[in-house]
Amino acid sequence: MNRIFLKLAAGLFAATLLGGCVAPKTVDYSAFKESKPRSILVMPPVNESPDVKATYSLLSQVTFPLAEAGYYVVPVALVDETFKQNGLTNANDIQETSPAKLREIFGADAAMYVKVTQYGTTYMVISSQTVVTATAKLVDLRSGTTLWTGTATASSDEGGNNSGGGLIGMLITAAVKQIINSSTDAGHPIAGITSQRLLSAGQPAGLLYGPRSPRYGTD
Repeated sequence: MNRIFLKLAAGLFAATLLGGCVAPKTVDYSAFKESKPRSILVMPPVNESPDVKATYSLLSQVTFPLAEAGYYVVPVALVDETFKQNGLTNANDIQETSPAKLREIFGADAAMYVKVTQYGTTYMVISSQTVVTATAKLVDLRSGTTLWTGTATASSDEGGNNSGGGLIGMLITAAVKQIINSSTDAGHPIAGITSQRLLSAGQPAGLLYGPRSPRYGTD
């Protein structure tokens, strides 16, 4: 029995070591560094979630981390109005516009294509959770080359949801959260966290710093 136990323990220890040695995601930044984009055009995000607010909620917040990273971001209000004046109001159709045409209209070096795959609150009997997940890719408008891709998610439950009070307390908390989330856009602040995680520079597999950042060229 002791021999069997020792074998099982050794196997679990080896599995733990292997699990701890998983290599982090590696990114090839060669095209990014060669392109050296200075200005970025943020395309209206494609919304694959059932919540119609997702596109503009994320669009209103993705410019901040890009500007903080050191890039000039073409004003999103100007971009949105320009597309509307040209009869384009659907994000899917807008993202089909050729890189060369976008370069001609806006003069930006690169475009950020964003897709929202999850946005909103899921309700259960004794809990609720608001989740926002998005993917992005940066494309050089001069060559059409993809320079970088990324994905990020954020949840309202990340800090844990154990407030105590037993079953009755959990039911009351869930009911209160449902009322609040139904009357407000609970996904909006979570979308801000997702935007930061997705587009902030200086993180593993993240964007490189732009030319307006004092850390430009250090990553």
